[in-house]
Amino acid sequence: MFFKSREKHIVKIISRCFKACITVSLIVVMAGCTVANPPKSGTTTTIILTRHADRDPLATELNDKGRQRAQALVEAVADMNITAIFSPDLKRNLDTAKPLAEHLGIEVQVISANKYEVTKTILTQHAGEVVIWIGNGGNLKEIYPFLGGEGAPPTVYGDLYIMKIKAGGKPEVIKQRYGPS
Repeated sequence: MFFKSREKHIVKIISRCFKACITVSLIVVMAGCTVANPPKSGTTTTIILTRHADRDPLATELNDKGRQRAQALVEAVADMNITAIFSPDLKRNLDTAKPLAEHLGIEVQVISANKYEVTKTILTQHAGEVVIWIGNGGNLKEIYPFLGGEGAPPTVYGDLYIMKIKAGGKPEVIKQRYGPS
C-alpha cells in the first residue's frame, strides 16, 4: 500500500515536470513565430512578393506568356530602388528574375524557400532596403502571413504585393498586378 501511494506521487511529479517542459518548449517556439528579426527601430524594409511567371502545368520552364510577364516585371518595379533579388533555386523562378537582375545590374541571390530563412535573411541583411522575393505558390502562402500579411497571398501569376514593414508595426501592403492578362 505504501509503495502504491508513493508510485502515484512519483507519477504526479513526473507528469508535472513533463507538462512544465512542454510549456517552456512551446513558449520558446511561439516566440520564434512572430516576424523574424523585425527591422531596426526607425527603418522601413520593403519586401516585394511575387510568384514566378507563367508556365504550363507540370513544366519547369516559362511559357511564352511567362517570358512576357518576366519582362513586364522589369517595368513594374524598375523605379522602386530594389537592392536585392531573392529566389529559390528553381528554373522558373530564376528565369522570372533574370530580366530584372540584368536591368538592375545585380545578381539573383538563391536561398532556401523556408519562411524563416527568407525573412531572417531579408530583415537582417537588408533592413531599410527594398528587396524582391520571386517565390512559388507554396512558399508565398507561408511567407506572406508570416510577415503579417492578411487575406489571400500573392499566388496568382502577375500578383505583385509590396509590403512595407516597420519595426513594431503592422505592415502596409499594396496589392498590384503586372504583365499580360
